Amino acid sequence: MSIKPKLGLFDLTMIVVSLVIGMGIFRTPVEVANKAVIPEIFFVAWIGGAVISFFGALTFAEIGSRYPVAGGFYRIFSHCYHPAFAFMVNWMTVISNAASTASVAIIGAEYIQPILLPQMAPALAIRIITLSAMVILFGINMLGIKMSARMLNVLMIIKISLIVLLIAAIFVAPTPTIVEVPTKISLTSTDWLKAFWLCFVPVFFTYGGYQQTMNFGSDIPNATRNMPRAIFYGIAIILSLYLLVNFSYFRVLGFEGLKNSTTLAADVARVLLGDSAFKIVAIIMFLSVMAYVNASIMSNPRVYYAMAEDKVLPPIFKKVNSRTQVQEFAVTVFVAFIVLTLFFSSSFTQVLSYVMFFDSISLITASAAIFVLRHRAKKNGDPEGIFKMRGYPWIPGFFIIVYTLVNISVLISNPQASLIGFILFLSGFPLYLALRKIIK
Repeated sequence: MSIKPKLGLFDLTMIVVSLVIGMGIFRTPVEVANKAVIPEIFFVAWIGGAVISFFGALTFAEIGSRYPVAGGFYRIFSHCYHPAFAFMVNWMTVISNAASTASVAIIGAEYIQPILLPQMAPALAIRIITLSAMVILFGINMLGIKMSARMLNVLMIIKISLIVLLIAAIFVAPTPTIVEVPTKISLTSTDWLKAFWLCFVPVFFTYGGYQQTMNFGSDIPNATRNMPRAIFYGIAIILSLYLLVNFSYFRVLGFEGLKNSTTLAADVARVLLGDSAFKIVAIIMFLSVMAYVNASIMSNPRVYYAMAEDKVLPPIFKKVNSRTQVQEFAVTVFVAFIVLTLFFSSSFTQVLSYVMFFDSISLITASAAIFVLRHRAKKNGDPEGIFKMRGYPWIPGFFIIVYTLVNISVLISNPQASLIGFILFLSGFPLYLALRKIIK
């Protein structure tokens, strides 16, 4: 009998950190600053986002501990609700993953555009660069060339190095040559609350990933004690890094400069080290983003494979080329979703609205599964050695309320994205019924 692997406190803390810190911190602060209006709201929004993310991570940790199966969200929805609803949410998540990958690709294009196509209109140049990069990465993946673990490690080293550089700018940045004239902005309590709430869309995008703690709920000894500690330490590390990085943006570029930048890391590097550093960092960021996108193109079709194995997608989605070991049809579909997202919008802000509308629905309904699982436990009893959060039902209830309000804010601020997202969600039901008839 094999011994089940266990994660220590440090292991799970590092997993939480690595799940959350992606490429968003190099772009989303611009969106937060524009919605915040004033620096005070800007920084409070980042702190508030960390608190809500902590609540969410605890909720998903207990869900994973109570129902420790492979398959993530799809299995949870099917177990707690209905297979049709599970398919609808997973169908939307599949599209959301493509939109999220597209938004990251746009970040890379924004960094390289001033170097590759400086004379062209930025919006058109970004669209051309992003679509060209997707075509190249699609071709590479179809040839069977896979991203190695070394490349992914290099990507993580680059991110950490850039974060350290940005934080160091707090202490070594020269006094800005252009001094901002303080403008007294008078906000009513209603304006303050509205600005604060709108900030949560990009803030939650940057904090996303903690929901994957549900995959480790049964892998940590003494879960009731170690799970909340690991999540608290992980979120505390992330919050500290995010606050330091954002303060560096604010310190070096000023709040107005922060609001108008689309290449934050490169702009800070230019202030510190000159124009040559701007170009070097811009190129590094572009390559880092494309490495991330390539990894996403490789990994997301595996979700289609799992769905095809469960007979909720046609068998062609799990067909693998025997020579290249590539899921050619699944890869093509995923890249097609990315290109369609870019076709409808090459704006990071608009794509962000699509992603957050999709994600908020899946996170709301997934976290609500804790109530179903707790209710069933009253009849069958709690499994031995599981993690049970303190503060139930207030913690998951508050998390669900906040994400519901975020979803409403997307609906108000971008009704087109919400309408498209809702239509895509509903389209999953007839698609589910049709596939049930096709797939035997």
